[in-house]
Amino acid sequence: MQEFDLVVIGAGPGGYVAAIRAAQNGLKVACIEKESALGGTCLRVGCIPSKALLEASELYKLARTTLSDYGVLTDGVRLDLPAMLARKDGIVATLTKGIDGLFRKNKITRFVGHGRIAGPGKVVVEGDTPTELAAKKILIATGSKSTPLKGVEVDGQHVVTSTEALSFQDVPKRLVLIGAGVIGLELGCVWSRLGAEVIVLEYLDRILPGIDNEIAAEAKKTFTKQGLQFRLGLRVTGAKYENGRCVVTAEGQEPVECDKVLLAVGRIPNTDNLGLENASIQLDQRGRINVDEHYQTSSPGIYAIGDVIAGPMLAHKAEEEGVAVADILAGKYGHVNYNAIPGVVYTEPEVATVGQTEEQLKEAGVPYKKGTFPFMANARAKALGHTDGRVKVLAHAQTDRVLGVHIIGPRAGDLIAEAVVAIEWGASAEDIARSSHAHPTLSECLKEAALGVDGRTIHM
Repeated sequence: MQEFDLVVIGAGPGGYVAAIRAAQNGLKVACIEKESALGGTCLRVGCIPSKALLEASELYKLARTTLSDYGVLTDGVRLDLPAMLARKDGIVATLTKGIDGLFRKNKITRFVGHGRIAGPGKVVVEGDTPTELAAKKILIATGSKSTPLKGVEVDGQHVVTSTEALSFQDVPKRLVLIGAGVIGLELGCVWSRLGAEVIVLEYLDRILPGIDNEIAAEAKKTFTKQGLQFRLGLRVTGAKYENGRCVVTAEGQEPVECDKVLLAVGRIPNTDNLGLENASIQLDQRGRINVDEHYQTSSPGIYAIGDVIAGPMLAHKAEEEGVAVADILAGKYGHVNYNAIPGVVYTEPEVATVGQTEEQLKEAGVPYKKGTFPFMANARAKALGHTDGRVKVLAHAQTDRVLGVHIIGPRAGDLIAEAVVAIEWGASAEDIARSSHAHPTLSECLKEAALGVDGRTIHM
């Protein structure tokens, strides 16, 4: 039996980062992953391939519609979908091989197979030849999977999850999205740009749950102008493929026929067959693993991070937790500030957020001030030709400390980084406002919004 200081189950962003950090801290580390490629859902069939398609589809759309406004003529533009998909797959392959290299560099032992806890300090790798490992510590980082919906018959070809929607071999004429969250809207935008009619069905009366209401409402207006059709406040009762067509049913609505259906109503923890019962590990009501402030489960010596525990299901959140656990196990200080975890929707325009929303502040009774600034008034945005959206800064009414920043606009995912650092360091809106921002850049919008908290916006 091989012995390790730490055995990590799962090689997604949380698991592989935790393994690397633990190895850097001098621990003997093994990582178990059932897929042949490392990187987890995010890298293989999630974040990275979807961003590759988002970028490619946006360029295709620009070439067909607005590049002539820039003096660039693109007569005869055609879509080569196989080439677009091949580029996406190439990016994924390169990055997964990169993680392989990092494992070798840090002397991490990799096992291919399904990891299952056989008891305290014991993990079995179930594969062609089962292997039992002894571990001083065990870390569960097995991520999440697509949430099923009663009545929706996923077949992986016509009624699909986000995994299959990344690899359609043809552009569907009509695509129905069930769910108006981040995953659905990103993939909906991809196929809409490539020529599909996209209809979004959502149970709530709004899109992008969890995003600041004002920003989400502006996003809906923008996406509607781009061609997405929203039908909100609907309870989908079924979706299936029959007689050569997909049929989606919802309460009080006529059935909708389409070529493809994408089910994207969220994700649930992936804890199947992990042997949690062998270690008396407790779950909460939503099937997530309960952990303490040091990410230890109810079983001493067994830890969990990422999508299998409470909190936003984000790759970078899992990474931060992985680093924190690895440092804690090495006797160092490990901590994650969950109020400084950004969220990004990679549509066009992008939506990015960090900290608290207006709705959360009102509900908590926190006094606040607000400053906003539109990209329409920014010189760099004008030059780019992307002027939709705004920056919104929320600061405490008495202390001026930044409580939340919410952006819809060009490159919002990059701009939010400054706001994350500001919140992490307890900065005030005045701190941002008094810091020099290069001209002309999109970042000036954040400076102007921070000035607006005190009613001192310059360029509006």
